[in-house]
Amino acid sequence: MFSSSIEPTKSKSFLATTPGLVLACLASCFLWGSAFPCVKLGYELYAIDSTDLASILTFAGTRFVIAGLMVAVGMSIVKRRPFVPAPRDVPPVITLAAFQTVLQYVLFYVGLANCMGVTSSILEASNSFLCVLLAALVFRFERLTARKVIGCVIGFGGVLLVNLWGGRGGLSFTLMGEGMVLASTVAAATSSNLAKHFSADHDPVLLSGWQFVAGGAFMLVLGLAFGGHIAPADTANPAPAILLLAYLGFISAAAYSLWSLALAANPVSRVAVFGFMNPVFGVLLSAVLLDEASAVNPLVAVAALALVSAGIIIVNRPKRT
Repeated sequence: MFSSSIEPTKSKSFLATTPGLVLACLASCFLWGSAFPCVKLGYELYAIDSTDLASILTFAGTRFVIAGLMVAVGMSIVKRRPFVPAPRDVPPVITLAAFQTVLQYVLFYVGLANCMGVTSSILEASNSFLCVLLAALVFRFERLTARKVIGCVIGFGGVLLVNLWGGRGGLSFTLMGEGMVLASTVAAATSSNLAKHFSADHDPVLLSGWQFVAGGAFMLVLGLAFGGHIAPADTANPAPAILLLAYLGFISAAAYSLWSLALAANPVSRVAVFGFMNPVFGVLLSAVLLDEASAVNPLVAVAALALVSAGIIIVNRPKRT
């Protein structure tokens, strides 16, 4: 997830240069964008039906345990000491796990199984606007200015455009599909604001990594308890399924780490503007990997992405002094 709580560092690193910033942010957005089609491919490789909630939870839980362990092991190597939470870190880890991993991804995985990858990737973009609204109206971190309201309206207009007139037969909204994906963005926006609140007294990277472990373990145990399965459909050649699951874990671990390093070396507004590339990569990769090129009218998709991109740029554009 995006985090806006890391202050820019004083040292001049490669990530503080324009080439370094562009490389790190585009790599993160590409990884996050690739999650949309890869999850749907994972359902096929593991023979998981969209109605099999137990197996969906098992699949998601396994992915996030892998992601959290990647962060923990990687940071332990970098810091040359065990990267584990202290007792005071446990309450925020559990709170974040409830919103950022369990609630957000239970809703997201169920919704993604029942709607197009192209549509879900753009719906997820509404997280940026919901996060701004919650920060101003609920958590009171900042003021809700006219510029932010305009950006939210324009960006969410893109979400509505692709969903209502995207070429899928007029009104295209189901509770178990697009409705679940939208609900997951509310949980994601809430978790982002909670992460900002907790980061004042806790290491945000540690909280993120271990909330993946805690939330993923809960989802895995819950899924298995209700009869879920996590086994490659092709037992004769399980390598593709195993590699895909490892890649999905790598997405969360690597993308978050790169984004955090970029935030540490640059002003937050300079990094956040790259977030508009998430739905762009999501649409392009869904079209290529899932053969969904005809799922959304190309002109409507371009217009929707333009609105989403414009909204995110307006919201994240720093105030001129």
